[in-house]
Formats: sequence, C-alpha cells, structure tokens
Amino acid sequence: MKKQVLNIFTVLAIGLAVVSCKNEKGAETTDAKEVEVVVAEATYRAVAAESMIMWKANKLVGGHEGTINVSNGVAKMKGDALVGGNFIFDIATLKNTDMEQAGGRAKLEGHLKGVDFFDAEKFPNAAFEITSVEGNKVSGNLMMKGIKKNVTFDAVVTTTENKMTITSEAFMIDRTEWNIMFHSGKSTTAAELGDKLIKDNVEIKISINAVKA
Repeated sequence: MKKQVLNIFTVLAIGLAVVSCKNEKGAETTDAKEVEVVVAEATYRAVAAESMIMWKANKLVGGHEGTINVSNGVAKMKGDALVGGNFIFDIATLKNTDMEQAGGRAKLEGHLKGVDFFDAEKFPNAAFEITSVEGNKVSGNLMMKGIKKNVTFDAVVTTTENKMTITSEAFMIDRTEWNIMFHSGKSTTAAELGDKLIKDNVEIKISINAVKA
C-alpha cells in the first residue's frame, strides 16, 4: 500500500511539473551563430562584483537559487543601442543564496561545481557572446561545459555618460542541451527518481553593470 501511495504521489507531482512548465517563459534556443560585424562607438567594461547570472533550479518539491559572477566582459554601444559584447562567467564564483546553514550551502555549491553539474575543474568558465540585437531582443551564444547554443531573450539596456546596465527578463533554458543531466528525466526515468527528479528547465536572468572604458 505504501508503495502504491508513493507511486500515485510521484505521478501527480510530475503532472503538476508538466503543467507549470507550460507557463514558464523559455528562451528561443538554436545552434550557435556567427557574431555580426558591428561598428561600435563606445565600449563598457563589466564590473565583476556587480555583473552575474542569477539562476533558479527546481526539483519536484522545492529548489535552490543563486548567482555566478562575471570575471571579465565588455559591451559595445552605438549611440543608445547595444550592438555587441561578450562576457566570461567564473564557475568558481557560483553561490547559493537561499540556504541559511553554511554547511548545507557549501555542500550544495561543491556539488554544483562538480562533475554531476558544471564540472568546473574541466570547464572553469561559462560565456555569453552577443550575436545580434533587434529592439529589446538580445541573441547570443551561451557556452557551458564547452557546448554553445544560441539563445534569444528580452532585455532592458540603460546608459548614462559613463555607466550602463543590461538586465534581461527571467527566462528558461533546458540544462540538458548543455549536457547537465544529473537527475533529469531524460537520463533516468521519472518513476525511478521519484521526488529526487530535478526539472530540466532552469530559470536564469543576466544582469550586467559596466563602466565606460
């Protein structure tokens, strides 16, 4: 009877996860693209401590969130328009921001940096390279674990004389497209994983603060 109850719970939870995914805003993802040649009038350098990817990953029940900081990067402007740029993200800076206990937080961060997820020893950096900008739609090659995929998302760009910000809307990517397969229903059946299943869709938001070079 206990096994039957557990199976029913798992089926219901998976069903709810599928329904919720329909309401999540996914980025348009395609194969990597060539970078458009542009003429920039100004270059802004990212401030590492203030520029990051913010991420949220969910299991069937609960989840975690955190940040990964830029190590270096530049944005290129023509007038008030963003026309190009590239940013390197240091996986060693990955942090969890929702767990209060230091021990649990450190364990999770270590696991995410390990071979089950980012494999930071082999792939120490992630990167984002802008390939085109059309209005508020920014497209770029997102590289993780040596795999490049082009993603398109909405972003707001603001500039002053010496500073600029790029803030994307939160959007979803499928982590398995970058070979992050741990506890995915695509690598192990959902029935076997039960409530240890981790959703493939991960919410990310890109936030860049930069100063004029």
